[in-house]
Amino acid sequence: MSVLLFGVSHRSAPVSVLEQLSTDESDQAKIVDQVLQSPLVTEAMVLSTCNRVEVYAVVEAFHGGLSVIGQVLSEHCGMSLNDLTRYAYVRYAEAAVEHLFAVASGLDSAVIGEQQVLGQVRRAYAAAEANQTVGRTLHELSQRALAVGKRVHSETGIDAAGASVVSVALGMAQNKLGTLAGRTAVVVGAGSMGALSAKHLIRAGVGYVHVVNRSLPRARRLAEVLTRHGFAADAVALDDIATVLADADVVITSTGAVRPVVSLADAHRGLTGRPEQRPLVICDLGMPRDVDPAIAGLPGVYVIDMDRIQREPSARAAASDADAARAIVAAEVSAYLTGQRMAEVTPTVTALRQRAADVVEAELLRLDNRLPGLEAAHRDEVAKTVRRVVDKLLHAPTVRVKQLASAPGGDSYAEALRELFELDPQAVDAVAAGELPLVAGGDAMSATALDFDKSE
Repeated sequence: MSVLLFGVSHRSAPVSVLEQLSTDESDQAKIVDQVLQSPLVTEAMVLSTCNRVEVYAVVEAFHGGLSVIGQVLSEHCGMSLNDLTRYAYVRYAEAAVEHLFAVASGLDSAVIGEQQVLGQVRRAYAAAEANQTVGRTLHELSQRALAVGKRVHSETGIDAAGASVVSVALGMAQNKLGTLAGRTAVVVGAGSMGALSAKHLIRAGVGYVHVVNRSLPRARRLAEVLTRHGFAADAVALDDIATVLADADVVITSTGAVRPVVSLADAHRGLTGRPEQRPLVICDLGMPRDVDPAIAGLPGVYVIDMDRIQREPSARAAASDADAARAIVAAEVSAYLTGQRMAEVTPTVTALRQRAADVVEAELLRLDNRLPGLEAAHRDEVAKTVRRVVDKLLHAPTVRVKQLASAPGGDSYAEALRELFELDPQAVDAVAAGELPLVAGGDAMSATALDFDKSE
């Protein structure tokens, strides 16, 4: 079984298509549940960010798994499968591993080096684990991806050019307004992105922050955090957004709503009587859009959306930092795949040693039957000698197959080992599933079997 990725992102599709595919937690759970109804899929999780929707799945067969995932996503977004595949990309096995590592590292973000996506990968994995839709393969892959992302951000300067979409958007807003110092800002959405937006606004020196949210208590919590740290802020219900638009210089929206939360009517009411020479910059970071696109046509209003951010030069990390990050990802992919190939051959080697131990025990039992009067000391010496002989005979092939398995195509050597020693496939599967009992017959055989899992 291998990992299959089916995805659509800002690199493959326009914002309008991403909006159709956007998902909330409930949608993601439904998608995974539908995908797992197929016997061809054994594990699955959905990574959904403002710039991508990706399904990672462990599949029995490539084409069958691809068909299942494509059909489920097609039904979710209301697009035909043919239309959806025009904007989709597919990665399989090693390519899927490399892609997830790159995503977690911020190399595939609209803002190269963005740190927020690492948290989004963590949440996607946590949700899948909580719903018990990931098994050993996606568990190990996700954990490694998170570790790779942390390493890239700690060992390179990839996030120096712009730590997030928020920082890039505010940089564009500042170019339009001249400065944000002393300005009045509106943050729409009191979740993690809203808190991040408020943090960046305060760093930029804004004088006042209106926190707007559908849930007023949640808006109050964020506003209270800001005031406790000495910043001027208040909470406003979403229905009253027009009142704060009249006073705003910059607006940042980042909600999980499935349709615009700032309507054209809101903008008209809020901007009535406002001098045209006083511009209003709206940073729409929602996916799908939080702001009615028609608002961009109003006099004195400048809307920065994800399309504009993706085209912004400041969204690109320095070439040297990006190259350093890619080098880390490449090395981590190689190490991960080597470890996976070695893990795949381990059950075969363990089953072989178990088979050898069983043969030794059978022969010792036969010796006991033929020589019932054999002294215990002599019997123990014979047993130790036989086990040492078998152990030495198996040592070279098992160590060598471990080395060969670390290279691409190494699984063929494990298959050859199974054929040569007529190993029962069910015994190998039992080892892989952790169902094989401890190797019987003494310390020598057991110790050698355990040594195989360590570096030699």
